[in-house]
Amino acid sequence: MRNKNIKIFCVTDKVLNYHKELPYIYAGVGNALFPSNYLLSNNLINIHYKEKYYSELTFHYWFWKNRLKDFFLKDWIGFCQKRRFWIKKESKFLEITKNNLKTHILLYRPKSWDNFDAVICEPKFVNNVKKIKLLKRGLKSLINNPLVFFDKNKQTVKLHFDMHHGYGNLDKAINVLCKEDREEFRAYVNNNVSFNPHIMFIAKTRIAKKWFSSVFPWLFKCEKIFGFKTLEGYETQRLYAYLAERYLSFWFKKYSKYIEWPYITF
Repeated sequence: MRNKNIKIFCVTDKVLNYHKELPYIYAGVGNALFPSNYLLSNNLINIHYKEKYYSELTFHYWFWKNRLKDFFLKDWIGFCQKRRFWIKKESKFLEITKNNLKTHILLYRPKSWDNFDAVICEPKFVNNVKKIKLLKRGLKSLINNPLVFFDKNKQTVKLHFDMHHGYGNLDKAINVLCKEDREEFRAYVNNNVSFNPHIMFIAKTRIAKKWFSSVFPWLFKCEKIFGFKTLEGYETQRLYAYLAERYLSFWFKKYSKYIEWPYITF
């Protein structure tokens, strides 16, 4: 009989009282007082003290170092967040509320995944930028390439990152990426107008292991560039999570047989 089970970990920095009925394994990050049934990332091998800058990646790192070894290579594991959940494909265009959420969330691996080994979120498009926002937040990019103002195909992932998370920060981070991915990832962010958001994925254990082994060494190199002291506010406090989010889109498309899947945000 085909094993359709998925172990999904829901990462949160707050206790989720209205989610008690959902069949997730809850993972707490940050300094909240979590119930005993939550997995915590402040023990064993961890980067708990970086949670302010790494967000849900704090648990991902803990899971990689302490729990991933307990799974078989062909097992399916996944991650979601306190406000974002994987849903059934047929539920995509239906009205989903907190009251009927359990009916619509993804519980088992669909047969349509049989030829894939990873699942990532449906893409988020960033090429519909209001001109006033381009003038306010993207002036440096406009000076370098005025066509950005008129051509939506030039409103890329790179432009979006420069506007919202510090101009030039993405390029600085790419400069210390491994040679195998460096220029391909640079081309990816410079030529694509969408990315797969939220650092959410479902994958076979062997794929998750390769992903973690790629993203965390890169982010630790990035720490030598950006550090922590100057990271603050929406733009840069969670810079390492924003970097991982863009890299995930590229990495899974290069290194896995992936399928894009719907999710809901509350």
